[in-house]
Amino acid sequence: MVEKQTIQVPADVPKEKEAEYTKNIELVTHGLRRMMLFAGDQKIEHLNDDFGSADASPEDADPEHMFKIASKARISCFATQLGLLSKYGRDYPTVPYVIKLNSKTNIVPVEDKDPLSEEMVTPEEVVQFKQSSGLNIVGMGYTLYLGSEYESQMLKEASEAILKAHQNGMFFILWVYPRGKNVSDPYAPHIIAGATGVAVSLGSDFVKVTYPKLIETNDPIVLAEKFKEAVSAAGRTMVIVSGGSKMGVPEFLQQLHNQIHISGAAGNATGRNVHMRPLEEAVRLCDAISAIVFDDATPDDALKIYENTNA
Repeated sequence: MVEKQTIQVPADVPKEKEAEYTKNIELVTHGLRRMMLFAGDQKIEHLNDDFGSADASPEDADPEHMFKIASKARISCFATQLGLLSKYGRDYPTVPYVIKLNSKTNIVPVEDKDPLSEEMVTPEEVVQFKQSSGLNIVGMGYTLYLGSEYESQMLKEASEAILKAHQNGMFFILWVYPRGKNVSDPYAPHIIAGATGVAVSLGSDFVKVTYPKLIETNDPIVLAEKFKEAVSAAGRTMVIVSGGSKMGVPEFLQQLHNQIHISGAAGNATGRNVHMRPLEEAVRLCDAISAIVFDDATPDDALKIYENTNA
């Protein structure tokens, strides 16, 4: 079993909000500096590429499918846009939610224009929505495209949003992706480490990044060793790894185990790998992931949870 750790409250959290901040962090990490984030922001980010693909379950065509998974599975929290939450959240009031402040579609390719993703809602509007809706909104999130010509604008928005979230007792997750014409290899371990270093410099509690890829090798141990640089660069900011596109479950679980136990990552952020599956299977996969994240289960034991052969 993973040992519980003391929650460090950032200095920009006011005294009167420290208890709320600590409660929110404790809720999603179980006090373990670990997280299993269910990412549900792809309806904008990927349009219908995931939800209407031949690989997706027919259930995934309905946006409510993600909320059903979030309500039944063992997850830390569910991240999505405020508008989607306003449509479905009241039917699933027990789920801890993270509001994504910004999103962009994938229509304009990076080769044509450096990416810019501005706030769709402000942190103040999230706080107001939390109060008026009564939903369990525990954090906020923002996507930052490091290396884009619009980087300075997004850095400013992200920095201000982190401060506002902390001032209201909520934690913050930065999605940091190196992108743009000047980024030659967004999957290089060194630039991903730069991304996590930016996240801690802005004061984010968590940073979600992609896992490295190397031209010279795809050896899983080598990749996990290379990813140590990003975890070290993040310091007190917890690093969670993007689940990426849908892949085989044994491979996915082994990769996650390596990320935590070799690289030192804090956990996982999974979207497509979960919601493209039928409800019952998606729930079993979430539970298997969480067994690795929170219980230090082996990949084999986690696979038994997914295959429902643990009895």
